Amino acid sequence: MTEVEQADILGAIAHLVEVVSKLRSPDGGCPWDLQQTSQTLIPYIIEEAYETVDALQRQDNQAICEELGDLLLQVVLQAQIASETKQFTLGTVAEAIATKLIRRHPHVFGEAIVEGIDDVQRNWENIKASEKGANPDIPPPLSQKLERYTRTLPPITASLKLSQKAAAAGFEWESIAGVWEKFQEELAEFKAALASPDKAHQEAELGDLLFTVIQLARWHDLDPSAALQGTNRRFVQRLQLMEAVADRPLENYTLAELEQLWQQAKQRLREQGLQS
Repeated sequence: MTEVEQADILGAIAHLVEVVSKLRSPDGGCPWDLQQTSQTLIPYIIEEAYETVDALQRQDNQAICEELGDLLLQVVLQAQIASETKQFTLGTVAEAIATKLIRRHPHVFGEAIVEGIDDVQRNWENIKASEKGANPDIPPPLSQKLERYTRTLPPITASLKLSQKAAAAGFEWESIAGVWEKFQEELAEFKAALASPDKAHQEAELGDLLFTVIQLARWHDLDPSAALQGTNRRFVQRLQLMEAVADRPLENYTLAELEQLWQQAKQRLREQGLQS
């Protein structure tokens, strides 16, 4: 990167910080922005992250650029709010992550020698453990390692990660037959729970059933998040095809007519898939 390019980037970031500061200014700022807190902005961080992922998966460069900007805005907003109460600034955030990257890459910024990715990952974990005051030669309890996933990952991703780590530690079925037996067991328990008025119990059993479905996906080397995302996408596509041929709002059709339109839409998508 040339000095001119670096200066342009720093100038653009400084401009964004200035804009956000103005939006948060009690003197002429935006009422909506002034009303936000670090907590009220949490849903927007999640939303923008997912929209960025969607743009990346579609490989739409214009959308990627736009969504990365929206995601960067959330970082700047959080830093701005923190700076207003003297907690930290965007500079503190940037310097902290830069320092961490340098510390965890001694083979790039230091004199460490690595033979490949495995060495890089091993060094990363050892350095990470030492940062937290832990002894890298004494691994923490499995539950301590997994608890973080329940707090920081979306539920489906967390379930897959939990089961992968538990399986690696030996907490695993002997064969896929055992997973299917567990699935049938959890399905029966969920059905039984639905017969009771206890919503908490129903949700608990539903969670157990979903967790087991994710185990089936793991055993067959399938990505449950990607699978569900694909189903959601196909559901909308089928509705779009139904509405394209409908001569009146869908709510004015009978259930039997809707089923016929649905099957026709499925067939069209199947044919389009074969053609592509």
